[in-house]
Amino acid sequence: MKKILYALLITNLMFLGALASDADAAKKLRITIQVPLKNHLTQNLLEFKKEVEAESKGELEVEIYHSAQLYKDKEVPRAVGSGAIEMGVASLTRFSGAIPAVELFYLPFVLNSEELVKKATAPGSKVRTLIEDEIQKTGSRVLWWQAYGMAQVLSNGDVIAVPEDMDGKKVRVFGKTLGKFVESAGGVPTLISGSEQFLAYQRGIVDAGMTGLSGVKSRKLYQVMDWLTLTNHSDIEFVVLINEKFWEGLTSEEQVIITTAAQKVEVALRDRISEVEADALATARKEGMKVRELSPEEVILWQETVTPVIESYKKDAGETGVQLLMAVDELKK
Repeated sequence: MKKILYALLITNLMFLGALASDADAAKKLRITIQVPLKNHLTQNLLEFKKEVEAESKGELEVEIYHSAQLYKDKEVPRAVGSGAIEMGVASLTRFSGAIPAVELFYLPFVLNSEELVKKATAPGSKVRTLIEDEIQKTGSRVLWWQAYGMAQVLSNGDVIAVPEDMDGKKVRVFGKTLGKFVESAGGVPTLISGSEQFLAYQRGIVDAGMTGLSGVKSRKLYQVMDWLTLTNHSDIEFVVLINEKFWEGLTSEEQVIITTAAQKVEVALRDRISEVEADALATARKEGMKVRELSPEEVILWQETVTPVIESYKKDAGETGVQLLMAVDELKK
């Protein structure tokens, strides 16, 4: 009988110990992101991790999975929205299937200045609010926006400076609207994720491509592409998402810690994006890439060429798209 009682006591102690261990265990926030560790977006997440873990005194633990270790960019919205992972980073264009209006940021030569982008992405702006409200309907909440910089054109052999230069070329794109942009200039768009860019260029799967300056540096695209044309034709934005049900399961104190950290790192990144791009451009030049800037006359040629893309967006994005374009017009005044 004593042996039985002793065994029961040990079992109960083990059970209570397990409960205590579970109670003391930190809540994990796993974040998936497609870009490499050295990219400024991932570094931004590391700043978030530091803030959250310090302020929560270790009760919230952030794990970052970079370089598409868990999910490719196109898979992130569904993964986060379904709760398969707590958090994720995706380019805004990955929501275009469910929310065509997000393609506003990829309309060629519409949001093509840093000043305009800052106004459009500012917390509380009509542009940002309309988009975040639509994203929340997919099961994800936007915690903050990550500035990636302006989109540029890469090419091999020949420079792409005017629309005719793109005629007949296979061009890597990362969204539907950018694909229409390429088609308007006579090119053949090929949708390729950021993590697969290098191999696509190296193997000649495409002749040209679009990406941000920071991607040229972090992915070492200067090793496989000759020309960099500074078109600044659209703005590349990423959003950091958290599953809505997971968010609702957090305490109010935990939500405040996460929100405060998100706001802090967003401002820090937005304020230094010009520096990030300047550094990446300097690296591209140093590594031997030939850089071409567009003249005002060449910009006009591109704007005339892509007019059908703007009209197509209005049709696809519906009332929300019209509201967004009107909001941009207001920002320009």
